Amino acid sequence: MNNNKKFNELEKHVMHDGGTERAFSGEYWNNTDTGKYSCKSCGQILFNSETKLDSSHGPIGLQGWPAFSNALPGTIIYKDDTSAGMQRIEVRCSQCDVHLGHVFENIEGEDTTHYCINSCSLDFKKED
Repeated sequence: MNNNKKFNELEKHVMHDGGTERAFSGEYWNNTDTGKYSCKSCGQILFNSETKLDSSHGPIGLQGWPAFSNALPGTIIYKDDTSAGMQRIEVRCSQCDVHLGHVFENIEGEDTTHYCINSCSLDFKKED
């Protein structure tokens, strides 16, 4: 993590310890503004708003967090995650290696990609 920034306890828990914020509690889960989402720790741009998905409905367990169909190339590290008795793919920032969330493929039998990201791992810069 960027030692020059101050993070609250939830941000530290999520980004450093691999935790998860509560569904529907984060700042960006229902953000519909046009702009770019970056890593809160290092500032690397990770996602464009054009790839943001509506996370107010859809598969149970994936609702309530910012969700994206694509990440910008080279910005994400993928790691196997078998914690909590599940098999998932964790996503981390390629520049500073903080935990962002998880990616899910082929949801409900459809050819889809769903990056489920914690709001507290992100900053958002609105475009005019």
